[in-house]
Amino acid sequence: ALTYARATGLPVLADDSGLEVDALGGRHGVHSARWVPGTDADRNRALLRELEGVPPERRTARYVCVVALADPAGRHRLFRGTLEGRIALAPRGTGGFGYDPIMELPDGRTVAELDLAEKNRISHRQAALRQALAALPSFLAGGDG
Repeated sequence: ALTYARATGLPVLADDSGLEVDALGGRHGVHSARWVPGTDADRNRALLRELEGVPPERRTARYVCVVALADPAGRHRLFRGTLEGRIALAPRGTGGFGYDPIMELPDGRTVAELDLAEKNRISHRQAALRQALAALPSFLAGGDG
């Protein structure tokens, strides 16, 4: 965000996200979408293979999104949103994308089993973006945001 803010002379909002799996030491993080070549289903299968033999209570994980605000002067702020859950034993559901079929929420449903409105309401991206948007007027006015 800082690089683009300085290059354009304009304020910039940027984000990145990933899946942190506690049993894997937080991997694969921001590399979640590209650590295995192929499709989302290929990555889901690879993650399930990595977690073979790991009991459900140790499969805790979270989606994480960080939104960055930056300006040409070098000021920046970071906002973090998370969605907690655990990695299911097998994929379930047809909605969403990425790891949604294996990301199980505390209520037992996977993110892929939610309708779009419910998914958006609890989204880690939505949480980070809400924080950034709340800080934006102050940030643009020269405050800390």
